[in-house]
Amino acid sequence: MKSFDILSSEDKGMTKQNGNAKLKRCRSVYCLIFVPAALALLLCGATMSKFLSFKSILGTESLYSRQNPEGTNWNQVEVMITVETVIRRIQEELDRLKEAEQDPSTSSPSVFKQAAFLADILGVLQLVGAPHQQSGGFTIHPLLKEKKRSDEPADYFLREEIRKYVRIKPNRLGKQNFMGANATFTSIGHACFAMKEDLEEYMDYDIGEICNDDWKLAQKLMVHGCDPLPRRRCFSRAPKLYSQPFPITESMWKLPDDRNVRWSQYRCKNFSCLASITARKGFFKCANCFNLTNHEMPRWVKLEGDPNQTADFLISDVLGIKPGEIRIGLDFSVGTGTFAARMRESNVTIVSASINLGAPFSEMVALRGLVPLYLTINQRLPFFDNTLDLIHTTRFLDGWIDLVLLDFVLYDWDRVLRPGGLLWIDSFFCLKEDLFDYLEAFKMLRYKRHKWVVVPKLDKDDQEMFFSAVLEKPPRPFR
Repeated sequence: MKSFDILSSEDKGMTKQNGNAKLKRCRSVYCLIFVPAALALLLCGATMSKFLSFKSILGTESLYSRQNPEGTNWNQVEVMITVETVIRRIQEELDRLKEAEQDPSTSSPSVFKQAAFLADILGVLQLVGAPHQQSGGFTIHPLLKEKKRSDEPADYFLREEIRKYVRIKPNRLGKQNFMGANATFTSIGHACFAMKEDLEEYMDYDIGEICNDDWKLAQKLMVHGCDPLPRRRCFSRAPKLYSQPFPITESMWKLPDDRNVRWSQYRCKNFSCLASITARKGFFKCANCFNLTNHEMPRWVKLEGDPNQTADFLISDVLGIKPGEIRIGLDFSVGTGTFAARMRESNVTIVSASINLGAPFSEMVALRGLVPLYLTINQRLPFFDNTLDLIHTTRFLDGWIDLVLLDFVLYDWDRVLRPGGLLWIDSFFCLKEDLFDYLEAFKMLRYKRHKWVVVPKLDKDDQEMFFSAVLEKPPRPFR
């Protein structure tokens, strides 16, 4: 028992010595850990105190806010750093894939798909990172920098023909031409940019070949503001069997040959259908304009009904206001040229401006031996100032038109009318409640009144009104 006790005490002594040695080693390890931690805490405290002292002394929110006056926060910085890292890795992967594509043994469809996928992701990251770009505080990745947009309108379109048309064309000799310009500047309507797909369809053709049968698309573009349209380098499509027009002695009051019109875009496929009273023609403005015998021939040469209840004037009465002075003019209407035909009988040359609203109005005017002008209401008249003796309008400039637009139209008409020229407003109709506003628009011109008639439109229960007038442009002093 004593020996056991002695051994036990010896064992206990050895155990105690081993425990002390381990404790000393742990203390040394803890000291090694504690000393750097303490130094780190001291460094953080010193940095924070310095930062706070800067804030209190300079009165600013933070050092970073001074460098970024737009107020970019630290979250945005972290986002940008992350984006940069992802972009860098994607770029490295793309470079690796490009090397793989050059090696026929490793290239495969999956490699191309992976490269395309990474390129798409890269584009998305550019869009995400662009709003967070700032001028200071951190470095912006070159792929995330906002690209300078081109001021060249041609760069907006994909179709090469549009791009070639819109670009500036320098003179071959590098000098000013006879018009005083060193280049030719072609233009298109501003709305063409909003109708990009329609315009590129219109400009999709083979150079030197036959154009598509797309005049209806062209008119849609024009009516919606893409006016002027670009020119095209293709041959216009013509009727398959064009026949010689009738002589001028009979073409004025005779329906033309059906073979002289392309009918593919119309509901009616011949002039007999257009002249019919019962046929569904596909248009409503001037529904009887192609009925030359019963509807068109009596117009402006005799009055129907009570003279006191009509808004119509006779051509002879209007020309009598300025005997021998009315020689040339413009008819801005929807029609088949009957007004120009009647004025021609009085030795007055009239250009008929119209568009093809569901029927071949322009072709009809030309086949009657008159001058058609294919023009929308959007465009400035292609006449010089103070040149026309007469402007006439009917069935088109009516109560649908915006008052501001009407102002622009009337001022442009005033521009081309010569002093002493006549403005003939023929059966302008509008709602009764809008009549005052429209009359004020015409009074704004301060023209001399020769005729001024306001009567109710009999088929509308006095809810619509007719207004007709013949007004003379006064002489204005040049300044």
